Amino acid sequence: MKTTNGKARRPRGRPRSFDRDAALERAMEVFWEHGFEATSLADLTAAMGINPPSLYAAFGDKEKLFMEAVERYQRRRREQVNQVFEEAPTAREAIERFLTLAATEFACASGPRGCMVIMAATNCSAASAHVQSALAERRTSSRANLKARIDRGVADGDLPAGTETGALADFYATVLEGMAFRSRDGATRKTLLAIAQAAMRAWPRSVARSPKKRTQPHEHSARTRD
Repeated sequence: MKTTNGKARRPRGRPRSFDRDAALERAMEVFWEHGFEATSLADLTAAMGINPPSLYAAFGDKEKLFMEAVERYQRRRREQVNQVFEEAPTAREAIERFLTLAATEFACASGPRGCMVIMAATNCSAASAHVQSALAERRTSSRANLKARIDRGVADGDLPAGTETGALADFYATVLEGMAFRSRDGATRKTLLAIAQAAMRAWPRSVARSPKKRTQPHEHSARTRD
């Protein structure tokens, strides 16, 4: 930093007088509850405890703040899901644990219900098409993560070879979205867990691998004599 007469020059503007991380957390909850378009600047500044100039200085604008809030939300969920997928011994157990985790998170009373990435884009107009597109890309990425875990199940032999892993991933991604909407309508954790269990009954049956028939010694001797 340049100095004048040996003194450090102070940066222009007032120093930030709020906790940016805490403000982002509160903004995330407002967007999660009301969606992108229905959330006003006044809603955000009231929840974050800052004025509009401070919001713009710290986050850019409403859309940039929203996408940063979405990334914050997804980073947490991504860590949880990746841990579930790594620890589960089979693909079936991985997907079952994934849906069970979702049922618990969606019905949690301490915050907004459902999934932010699913709920925040509802009721958006054409003016917010780019926001909807960005959220759709994130949902596609989550679906690809599901498919990758199911593909691994095929490779490990706990799913039949030839399983349509893409269709299976689409099915469970759709179940997840339905659970998110049902939770927003007030479905309890018990109801959401029942939905998850019903969905798991659609899981492909594993095909038992038949052991190779071992040739008995006397059969080998008989063929030799022939």
